[in-house]
Amino acid sequence: MKKYLKPYLFFLFMIVFAMTCANITLASDSSLDAAQGEAAVQAQDSSLNMEEDESYLEEWTGESGVSDLSDPLEPVNRVFYHFNDKLYFWGIKPVCKVYNKVFPEPVRRGFKNFFSNVYTPVRAANCLLQGKVAGFWKEIARFIINTTSGYLGFRDAAFQNYRVEKSNEDFGQTLAVYGLGNGPYLVIPFIGPTTLRDGAGIAADGYLNPPNYFLSFYEIMGKSAGEKVNDVSLRLGEYESFKETAIDPYVSIRQAYYQYRQKQIAK
Repeated sequence: MKKYLKPYLFFLFMIVFAMTCANITLASDSSLDAAQGEAAVQAQDSSLNMEEDESYLEEWTGESGVSDLSDPLEPVNRVFYHFNDKLYFWGIKPVCKVYNKVFPEPVRRGFKNFFSNVYTPVRAANCLLQGKVAGFWKEIARFIINTTSGYLGFRDAAFQNYRVEKSNEDFGQTLAVYGLGNGPYLVIPFIGPTTLRDGAGIAADGYLNPPNYFLSFYEIMGKSAGEKVNDVSLRLGEYESFKETAIDPYVSIRQAYYQYRQKQIAK
């Protein structure tokens, strides 16, 4: 038990570090509308699933009356938001700039595809839990195709060759399907925007993440940190552009996150 528990606990810690992307990684994973989304994502990366690199920040228009999350902890959340904001500009962004010079973009996109392929069990299991049998079989097909003709997943051959799209299901969505509400909005240091429900979903998905069961403590640390730095390196500039146009970035991110998750659940 200790052998498996230790990597899992560290995985949760690394989520805290890695998802600094708080206002970047999450600030850059959302759904565009169908026509714009396909064009934007394919232009950005023809080797990725069309839904993978969409920015949920683009979902929020700033119009009055837009649905939002309950935020009883706003004063504390704002403090954590500013912490994550400074961490991005003073720490993560400089590291990513160096990383980009070492690894060209095609290599970094290959890394992202590889990790996406490794996490197939997480998506497949949540498809089954939500009763999305077609999505489950798509994930199985994608894994077989990408592991073979996709060179262990470094190339998204399933989408490029057969237009088999990734399901992008997680346990937070599964809980929503079974009627569990969002709970309060949370901004967690190093993690960024989430909710009580989605935070619990991240922890549950950790149990389905294959590397957690056979990598050592330090190997998990390196993998998680490297993976997230790689993800952020592919999105440099998106958060900065968003901040320049938002009257109150904190509120904008909260509303955008809510709309992003609602659209994911509704799919």
